[in-house]
Amino acid sequence: MSVSKPVVYASILAAVALVAYAVGSYAATWTAELKFAESDAKIAALRGELMGQIAGMRSRSEERATGAAGSLEEVKRQIQAEMGLFPVKLLRERRESFVELNTYDNRGRLNYGTAGYLGNGYFITVKHGVMALGDDLERSDARRIVSIEILDKGKKIKAQVVDAGNANVEVHPGDWAIIKVKKPIDLPPLRVDTAFSYDFAEPVVRLGNDYSKGIILSTGYIGQRTSNGLVTCLTDGHPGVSGGGVLDQQGSLVGIPVGRMEGDFRFSFILPLRDDMFRKVPGLSVSSAVPVPTGD
Repeated sequence: MSVSKPVVYASILAAVALVAYAVGSYAATWTAELKFAESDAKIAALRGELMGQIAGMRSRSEERATGAAGSLEEVKRQIQAEMGLFPVKLLRERRESFVELNTYDNRGRLNYGTAGYLGNGYFITVKHGVMALGDDLERSDARRIVSIEILDKGKKIKAQVVDAGNANVEVHPGDWAIIKVKKPIDLPPLRVDTAFSYDFAEPVVRLGNDYSKGIILSTGYIGQRTSNGLVTCLTDGHPGVSGGGVLDQQGSLVGIPVGRMEGDFRFSFILPLRDDMFRKVPGLSVSSAVPVPTGD
């Protein structure tokens, strides 16, 4: 049976058209997928760029906040330094490093003072608080200290003198002593600075056992150096504060109160700390100080 040419041509054209349609559909699908992929890549790139910008904005914001906080702290420090102010938290922490000191002499008399903790069981105080002074100590009836105690959280702890200056009177550059307790003690040690300059009008704070009523603080300003190396200051010099602490604005121990002018509790004398005072205190690091007269 023969097929006419028109029919053959029509079949061929139909087949070609079908193939062309299939190829066109595939090409269109492939092109669309390619465009979608390109769009996804662009979206991912935009997302990454946007996240980077957000992260950068957050970082700059945090930097500004940190910088603002740092600037605020610096301003606070400058104001404190200029006005002679002391952080209350710092003073409360340093108060824990001082203890009441009680001594008893051979005449049955109780004497009270203050001592500052240096660590490892060692304290610094005044010599006249723990040793009798004078030129007649060889006499049989001379006054002598027979017992030394510190009061820690209400408990009495025995102590002994391990080193002392050469003072034979009060308000003397050798009026210092190092004592040590015989039992373990849990107190925060003081940071010692022997390089404090004691410039005129430099603000300081004094902590001491005023009238044996516990550790109390008083603020004041540095006055003048005396000819024997002591320093004058207008801080309360009530009985009991001798041997306490004189702190600078950083909370470092820079001196000890050793006495007052007769008849004037406000006019007191400070003994600046010196390296030789700590020669028998093991493990204590002190800075180098400018030499001053020692009276030795």
